[in-house]
Amino acid sequence: MSAVNETARNAGSVDASSGGWLRGLGNMREFGLLLIILALCVVMSFASPYFLTWTNFRAMLLSFSIEGIVVVGMTVLLIVGAIDLSVGSVVCFAMVIGGSFFLLGLDPWSASLIAIAASAGIGVLMALCVTRIGLHSFIVSLAFMVIVRGLCLAITGGTPLSLFSLPPSFKFIGQGTLYAIPFVIIIFVVVVAAFDLLLRKATLFRRVFYTGSNERAAAYSGIRTQRVKAFCIVLCSTLAGVAGVIYMARFGAATPTFGMGMELNIIAAAVIGGASLNGGSGSILGAILGIALLSVVSSSLILLDVSPYWQDTIRGLILLAAVSFDHVLHKRKAAARGRGGK
Repeated sequence: MSAVNETARNAGSVDASSGGWLRGLGNMREFGLLLIILALCVVMSFASPYFLTWTNFRAMLLSFSIEGIVVVGMTVLLIVGAIDLSVGSVVCFAMVIGGSFFLLGLDPWSASLIAIAASAGIGVLMALCVTRIGLHSFIVSLAFMVIVRGLCLAITGGTPLSLFSLPPSFKFIGQGTLYAIPFVIIIFVVVVAAFDLLLRKATLFRRVFYTGSNERAAAYSGIRTQRVKAFCIVLCSTLAGVAGVIYMARFGAATPTFGMGMELNIIAAAVIGGASLNGGSGSILGAILGIALLSVVSSSLILLDVSPYWQDTIRGLILLAAVSFDHVLHKRKAAARGRGGK
């Protein structure tokens, strides 16, 4: 009975932490991120005359729009208390599978569906390892990151696939514009809006929060926590596959080394946005602000002509700071709960 009551209390905290977009702005984490982004934009407007231009903003929006689709899946996965290090490899895998079937004579739409299904299949295999065998998602996804990357290299023979013969109707997904707005950005906004709504309203996604907050209490209250975890793992891989198809349409190619290190940006964005590595908290708005911040930082470093080697170092330091902040915050919350229980 106490487990049920604890889950009910978690439900109350979830409702408070995952409110609407306007209420979300009141969250100090998200509001602070917004202020940091605005401050960086003001500083960079003086540091470089090229920053406050439509060309630069368009490039930043395009750069994080496709990654942002994967960030949505990673955020949901972190909320449930799991993690996926294979997303960069899965994005590449979707490109390679879709491109290979297209070169074999299949139309690009059918090839893309097969690619997304194959990406979801990777998620199913990882979910089985986590829920049936009982392995930790970190180890499983680390292994699949290497396995899937090896498959990409084996299928292509290490040679990029040239897909410039893709029809214009398909390339429109990654290269087209609608009322002067890149179609990629429209897809991104739709995905973000849909999952933000689902995360706040849908029963299944409420169970994601409950499972991440206290898996044992959630199980005692009747939630099939292993199924919820499996769903989140497959969802993350599927969205990575969708992103891979969009990348394929955008670049007209499938490179077997594409996406290396992408998982760093994806996880960093979600954690910076408030998704806890301990599970139970996070929001889509926060994650999107996180990826936007990283995009502004990357653009700033390029415009300031900072060495690419130092750029990686700075991104790593940002991730370390975000994880450290999350760890301290989690310890304080745990201590506060302990004092409240006495």
